[in-house]
Amino acid sequence: MFAGTIKPITTTALFVLLAGAAFSVRVHANDIYDAAVAHAGRSAADLKRDSGENPAEMMRLAGIKPGMNVVDVLAAGGYYSELLSYVVGPKGHVLLLNNAAYDTFSNNSWRERIDAHHLANVEHRTVDMAAMGLGDATFDAAWINKAYHDLYWVSTEDGWPKIDVASVLDQIAHALKPGGIVFLEDHSAKPGTGSSAAQDLHRIDEAYMRKDFETHGFEFVSKSDVFRRPDDARDQITYKGPMVGKTDRFVYVFRKPAK
Repeated sequence: MFAGTIKPITTTALFVLLAGAAFSVRVHANDIYDAAVAHAGRSAADLKRDSGENPAEMMRLAGIKPGMNVVDVLAAGGYYSELLSYVVGPKGHVLLLNNAAYDTFSNNSWRERIDAHHLANVEHRTVDMAAMGLGDATFDAAWINKAYHDLYWVSTEDGWPKIDVASVLDQIAHALKPGGIVFLEDHSAKPGTGSSAAQDLHRIDEAYMRKDFETHGFEFVSKSDVFRRPDDARDQITYKGPMVGKTDRFVYVFRKPAK
């Protein structure tokens, strides 16, 4: 009896409905990253840091998903480890990886973070970078946030030994599953300086970093210019003084080949 009252849907109306559905799916897919940043109970210090990190956009760029197994390399106090833990969820796992010097540098603040926020899916380990014990094809992603240059830094007075960077990259490559990704963000050094600026300025040459990863079999996926600062002459130290929060930074995503 309703046959005469139902009007056929027009092509325009159908397009609007489908477009709305597609938009809804996109918004829903993105919400997991924004929800991680908006998670209740995050510290005031972390909330202040968010404005200079754009963490939701970075995790979205890297394609972090629920259920992933992620290693946060030289994670210090675990700012990103906590955010990643909310995204990967209870079926995922985050390994907060430090060496002894990074634990000391962060005053072992990772411990309070894990305990205070009940991060049951976050595990901390203190390792020798020469033998990180990451296993083979164990992780879906490796996260390296403003720490890659430190692999080239040497300071005996700070207890920071010379690191075999090639070995670290080989270990990460073996630890990633086929198709696994590497997210990397760091402070830019002047072009052509290689790794030399890591020692005095805690920076690294972008092209040199990319060659490092591609030489070890990683494929370039994407990059972001969101942290570019053309006003940074790239000749001052990054972690103290006037350049804190004002450095030119590059962001790259690499992938271990699927085969």
